[in-house]
Amino acid sequence: MQPRYVLIKTALLDAIEKGDMKPGEQVPSENQLAQQHSVSRMTARRALSEMVDEGILMRSQGIGTFVSDHRPMSSMLEIKSIRDEIEQRGHQYSNEILLLERTSASADIARRLGLSEGDDVFHSIIVHCENKLPVQYEDRWVCPKWIADYLDKDFKAQTANYYLNQVAPLSQADHSVEAVLVDKDIAQSLLIQHKEPCLKVTRRTFTRTKLQENTSDNTVVSHAVLYHPGNRYRLGGHLEF
Repeated sequence: MQPRYVLIKTALLDAIEKGDMKPGEQVPSENQLAQQHSVSRMTARRALSEMVDEGILMRSQGIGTFVSDHRPMSSMLEIKSIRDEIEQRGHQYSNEILLLERTSASADIARRLGLSEGDDVFHSIIVHCENKLPVQYEDRWVCPKWIADYLDKDFKAQTANYYLNQVAPLSQADHSVEAVLVDKDIAQSLLIQHKEPCLKVTRRTFTRTKLQENTSDNTVVSHAVLYHPGNRYRLGGHLEF
């Protein structure tokens, strides 16, 4: 027979997974749980404390205990491989490669990569999954000038972002974040409804190239548009001043 505090944890987890208690919603107090489950207040406190330690609940001193936001959070202040992010959370990473091709740059892509319209570019579309659930749709264009063997790489073994940073170390990046509704193809790849909002991160990365002795410049390596289901992902970070 399971300890009584485990039964309380199970009941709370069931309510959260079913959506009966949503992120940010206050959970019953120790006294309320003790009465509901006919246990001591100490037993109820242990159940809540363990769930706080596990990150399922969060406690606000003097106010109460609340359901945590379980969406994975990606830093806005650093660029990391999505695979590293997922594995650092102790979860399983996998991906699906939808497209890997050489194509001609449109006027917009040529401008973003510092090329001429019609120049060759590499184009990849990869869906990244966490515990088999899609969390990122990566639509990326790469300048062949610096990464000639891009199409030959096994992106099942390493992400495109990781590989690019190995052969053309990141020196600068600019990016923007906005909320969007995606087209049906992207929604289908992310296993979401067409009307569900996504976080769209547009990112251009640069590497430093040597021009002459003691001089260098930053050159565009890739332009990527990353879509994350809004209900599965968030962006954040910690700042010190």
